Amino acid sequence: MTGNDLLAIWVTLRLALISTFILLVISIPFAWWLSQTKSRTRPLFEAIVALPLVLPPTVLGFYLLVALGPNGPIGGSLEALGLNHLAFSFSGLVIGSVIYSLPFAVQPLQNAFTAIPAKLLDVATTLRSNPWDRFWHVVIPLAKPGVISAAVLSFAHTLGEFGVVLMIGGNIPGETQVVSIAIYDHVESLNYERAHLLSIGLLIFSMLVLLAVYSVNGRNKLMSAGER
Repeated sequence: MTGNDLLAIWVTLRLALISTFILLVISIPFAWWLSQTKSRTRPLFEAIVALPLVLPPTVLGFYLLVALGPNGPIGGSLEALGLNHLAFSFSGLVIGSVIYSLPFAVQPLQNAFTAIPAKLLDVATTLRSNPWDRFWHVVIPLAKPGVISAAVLSFAHTLGEFGVVLMIGGNIPGETQVVSIAIYDHVESLNYERAHLLSIGLLIFSMLVLLAVYSVNGRNKLMSAGER
């Protein structure tokens, strides 16, 4: 394994950790709102969240590149303020990863929040618990499996991103080159041994992630059945 491969692993892990943290901060309150609101706009927001699941990654990456580039509304505004645009930068990768992995964070959380019996929150209300206390001391503990699933799936999904990160970040070693792009480079240069080494690592990790998620969900279902 070369120095560039190690750098790609480091960039990938750093991107996954930062993106997962941001996703949880954004998705927990947003998913809670989706699970509780009666607004007619809820299907619209749910469709927007799920859009990355059906939209080709290159399409999403292209429009992010346009928006964050020097001539885009975001990148152009930053340059007007004397700052650098976000295309082909690690910060741009984070933005792209957060948007692309949003459904993997929001949907498990929304399902977990929806499954919480309303009567438990009613009991907490009768005990004069304020909304903040109810959320952090009742909702979050009960939704813990969903929070774990959201975090693990978001992290794992970021590790395997290719189209979005390639479009918005390019292929800069040590800056925007992630493992999936490094694998592509090795295949293009017919260096299958190095491509296999990185690929098998991602394959094993992905399998472990899925086993962890299904184990957590399985234990949760058994506990729920036992309580009944």
